[in-house]
Amino acid sequence: MSLLPELRYPTVTELTSSARALAARQPGTCTLRQVGVSRAGRPLHLLSVGHARRAVLVVAGAHANEPTGGCTLLALAERVLYERELRDGTSWHFLLCADPDGASLHVTPAPRSLLEYHLGFFRPAGPEQPEWSPAVLPPDRLPPETRALTRVIDELRPYLQATLHGTDLGGSWVQLTKDIPGLAEPFAKSAAQLHIPVETGASDAAGWPASGPGVHVMPAAGAEAAYPSMPDDARHSTWYHAHRYGGLTAVVEVPMWASDMVDDPAPHPAPAAAIRRLARRLLRDATEVERVLVEVLPRLEGVDGPLLRAARWALELVPGLAADWTHTPPADTTMAYVGSVDAFARRLPLRAAAMLWRVLQEYDDDAAPRLEHLVATWSDAFADRFRARWVPLEHQVEHQSRTVVAAALHARDRAA
Repeated sequence: MSLLPELRYPTVTELTSSARALAARQPGTCTLRQVGVSRAGRPLHLLSVGHARRAVLVVAGAHANEPTGGCTLLALAERVLYERELRDGTSWHFLLCADPDGASLHVTPAPRSLLEYHLGFFRPAGPEQPEWSPAVLPPDRLPPETRALTRVIDELRPYLQATLHGTDLGGSWVQLTKDIPGLAEPFAKSAAQLHIPVETGASDAAGWPASGPGVHVMPAAGAEAAYPSMPDDARHSTWYHAHRYGGLTAVVEVPMWASDMVDDPAPHPAPAAAIRRLARRLLRDATEVERVLVEVLPRLEGVDGPLLRAARWALELVPGLAADWTHTPPADTTMAYVGSVDAFARRLPLRAAAMLWRVLQEYDDDAAPRLEHLVATWSDAFADRFRARWVPLEHQVEHQSRTVVAAALHARDRAA
């Protein structure tokens, strides 16, 4: 649950204030300290509960457009503080926000629709994302947020790093850098109790082995990537940094809006044709945004802010991804997987259009109304196609919290 007086996604300032109040209430058990600064000079804070050497690290805010993690982090910190058995020989550490600069640019704390969500949308380009930058940049060019995160991992040597992610529309799933036997059962039980679909065919985990529905284990180094064109490889991200110390990472994804179309395990009757159709739509929609970009770039000479860089990055991914999809689909392609690809094909152009629209709106460019129309049309079509239903914030938080606790307990047994 949110510690705020209303159910909405907190700002980084509010997260820090709540964490500071928690530490002040229990100064013998809790500490709050600064562990780094962002590119813009914003502080990165770590809240620690307990003093045991065996550690769990929880990371929120790695992606600015996935705000549930901040609420979950506060709920987890409260739970760990008052459920002493969770601190039995284990300390818990909470990085309040891995990307405070990004969080300052995503401005939809209580979105009432996918359109409202996208009108305030921001997700940085890959090289500017704290967890992903090691997969696309050389070590000497890593942003300070990434260096701060890896320093924390080096200091704590956590047996589990839980990083809190989310999706705009779909279901819940978990990505593991090593398997956690026994996690799939409590994960599925929690999702069922809270009426959150399990995304059994998440395109983010295409081709990965599953230890249970929606619980995906990343392939070992050297395994062929499902989407070879994508520039970032999870096996080079900060998720794998904990492996240096025998640990692992669990990436826990929860949806803001749910769709029951992403948990259908039935085989798709014609997957190759369906995915070719989705690839064509992806290219067509991205081309619409690209046309506007090409038109306005001469008028944006000298503009190079994070919104514009992110929009261009998203568009640059499209041709390679569409080509990847049109190759042989994964064996035993399910309805859920095709649904996940459908959602991904809608997200990339929509996000690029939304961020470019924000740039053009700021500069009062004549092309802004065209992009606003695209964002509105595509947001509504996305929600309609997937029969989107809002997941109450308290359910988002409860499911993510339960999954992290289950992962911590089962991974502790595995490491014992």
